[in-house]
Amino acid sequence: MTQTADRTDQFPALARLLDERWTCRQFLPDQVPQETIETLLNLAQRTPSWCNTQPWQVELTAGAATDRFRSELLDHIRSAPLTPDLPFPAAYTGAYQQRRRECGFQLYDSVGIVKGDHAATMRQSIRNFELFDAPHVAIITTEADLGTYGAVDCGLYINTFLLGAQSLGLAAAPQAALASHSKFLHTYFDLPDNRQVVAGISFGYADLAHPINSFRTRRATVDQVVNWHNE
Repeated sequence: MTQTADRTDQFPALARLLDERWTCRQFLPDQVPQETIETLLNLAQRTPSWCNTQPWQVELTAGAATDRFRSELLDHIRSAPLTPDLPFPAAYTGAYQQRRRECGFQLYDSVGIVKGDHAATMRQSIRNFELFDAPHVAIITTEADLGTYGAVDCGLYINTFLLGAQSLGLAAAPQAALASHSKFLHTYFDLPDNRQVVAGISFGYADLAHPINSFRTRRATVDQVVNWHNE
């Protein structure tokens, strides 16, 4: 029997986690037990990285620390310019624009925001900086000297974190929006200049009764993203 055949029993578990994982945009106030968070972090620590550099560092809040961070972040974003450490997308075009719009329309429809209601759209955008009421947030940073590949490794870490959270019955929201105010995060968490903010992850237990948690995004088919070269 081949090595691949020996491991097929694990496929359903991974497929289920990938199928069931989603971005939570409304959390319950209940804190996650410390031991559960430590289990999650130990899972995420198994993430592969270039030359095993493991460039990620995590700033993680709980309880009053989350509330204090949320409050100060909200005060900051109301009047401060965007200061990301890493460049944000220059443009969304073609299929990327279509997928982004579809996700946005699903989100707004779920909470009754009609097209053109700029006040409601802005209010929903600010929910990012309220951490969707999550009791915890993790800020993921990379080593600047490692460049693009350090950020790529941190992306892998975020994915492992998200799947680990799903496996533990937790919900999570990966948030590039938090990285858009990296200068504030540097000051707030006393991050050294050689660290770059990649993203944040708000996490906790999902409020499944809230309508914003009712929609799920689609994925492109394999044939839409893979060019086969067989000869």
